[in-house]
Amino acid sequence: MNRSRLEPLGVPGSDYRYARDAGESRQPGALDRWLARQITAKLGDAAPVRLALWDEPDVTPRDGSIVVRVLDRKALWQLVVNPELHFGDLYSAGRLEVRGDLLTLLGYAYNSLDEQPSLSRWLAHARRLAAPDLSESKRNIHHHYDIGNDFYKLWLDREALQYTCAYYASPDMTIEQAQQAKMHHVARKLRLQPGERVVEAGSGWGGFAIFMAQNYGVQVRSFNISHEQVVYARDWAKRLGLDGRVEFVEDDYRNLTGQYDAFVSIGMLEHVGAGNYRQLGALMSRAIKKDGRGLVHSIGRDKPAPLNPWIDKRIFPGAYPPTLREMMELFEPNGLSVLDVENIRLHYAKTLEHWLERFEQNVDAVRAMFDEAFVRAWRLYLTGSIAAFIHGKLQLFQVLFARSAENSIPWTRAHVYEGR
Repeated sequence: MNRSRLEPLGVPGSDYRYARDAGESRQPGALDRWLARQITAKLGDAAPVRLALWDEPDVTPRDGSIVVRVLDRKALWQLVVNPELHFGDLYSAGRLEVRGDLLTLLGYAYNSLDEQPSLSRWLAHARRLAAPDLSESKRNIHHHYDIGNDFYKLWLDREALQYTCAYYASPDMTIEQAQQAKMHHVARKLRLQPGERVVEAGSGWGGFAIFMAQNYGVQVRSFNISHEQVVYARDWAKRLGLDGRVEFVEDDYRNLTGQYDAFVSIGMLEHVGAGNYRQLGALMSRAIKKDGRGLVHSIGRDKPAPLNPWIDKRIFPGAYPPTLREMMELFEPNGLSVLDVENIRLHYAKTLEHWLERFEQNVDAVRAMFDEAFVRAWRLYLTGSIAAFIHGKLQLFQVLFARSAENSIPWTRAHVYEGR
């Protein structure tokens, strides 16, 4: 893999070599050791975590304890200044190492965040008001989704390439089965019928659009601004003989036109920006027919806060997980009524566990595509996301809606669970 493919992630491999080859020649002083104690103290007395400095031997901890090794003085000071941002860069670059369970460590870190003021807390209000324009949205999506289809195929489900929360109708499901169950779950909520027209905002690699056409007999028009994903989706639909029933449009959702029986958006709202919610809601209202319905599936929060600043800078630039109250900007000003809300937070934690397991199974292939810094960055991203959903820092909302005066709606939820 050409080195330039790694640069959008901002994790230069030279930092990793620096940590291994150069190190820190000066011995830690009293101030260094005091700072190390202050960092671990923020995690709480109950956390069995110790921060080791660069002069200490590399010892494997016992009895479930965790040792975080900082390999140079500059790294220590960066942790002090902004741990939420710099921990990720230092870990990715190999200037900080974790001896013990990374998921457990990140769980302690998430539990301590509510008590610790930081730059990311201060910036939360600005993030909530963000309204990225078309060019910024395209840059953000390119940064994450256009780094190579072959990379994502290594660890996503092999049947539909779903990069969103799966649905575990049974806890022993495989990731493939759970993603199929998720797509049925959404389609049943939308009460899709053969011959209906569906518009999708944010298509990923096209798996859900193809699934709806194959399993529910609908016509789908799907919008996406990731070039690599659109090319992949079009080729996939053509190979299946579905290119006449599924249209993949390489364009921003804001340019969506026409009226449809159903609107669906899975995993796109996080990239829209809260300042654009009212505009998106108006578009949804225009897009559905008088008796139309829609569903928005999105990562969210219980209270307003931005994503981790390292993830925002290195992995998902411009992303923002809204609260349910913030999501109401989609519906309240636009004559839309919320019919059903479901939170499947723990399903996302389990989805991420499956993704991480498959990522580690294919880690040598990932390393060959990129480098060790990339491997460590994505290991941290996936593991940190598991911790965020387990500890309730992130939620996963599915919100079903229709027009406020629409009365042809089900009396019960029985249709959602038929055939289970």
